[in-house]
Amino acid sequence: MTLRILSTGGTFDKHYNELNGVLGFSDSHLPVAVARARITVPVALEQLPLLDSLDMVDADRQRILASCGAAAERAVVIIHGTDTMPETAAVLGAAKLDKTLVLTGAMIPYEIANSDALFNLGFACGVAQTLAPGVYVAMNGQIFAWDNVQKNRAAGVFQPL
Repeated sequence: MTLRILSTGGTFDKHYNELNGVLGFSDSHLPVAVARARITVPVALEQLPLLDSLDMVDADRQRILASCGAAAERAVVIIHGTDTMPETAAVLGAAKLDKTLVLTGAMIPYEIANSDALFNLGFACGVAQTLAPGVYVAMNGQIFAWDNVQKNRAAGVFQPL
């Protein structure tokens, strides 16, 4: 089985610019994170424009859907910003692709100490290979169906609706 991992940005892929103190995007952390996680299943990496999910519009979600639909792989992990992850999951869920699509991300950027990015990536890759076709959100050791998930901003966690 080959696994596709699709990077769309979000906190996972943010870089800290020490010159101006701003978090922003340059290259995806995904190639290094996959190597560091020692994922041994064959992986196809795909990078879409890296965005903060708060900046995503319908066209961005349609681009993600098109990439998932065009993927030869039956299992796709989507690295996504946490703020609008449920909205993108809803677009993917409504499309009813016959694939297993798992969205994940990070509350703390990959390159910052104590980030949850590497764990969430490994967890999502593992469950993407075992779950039935459908759309899921995998964050911090929990799996949620696309139509039963929300981000609890006050607690900084995902939970059922």
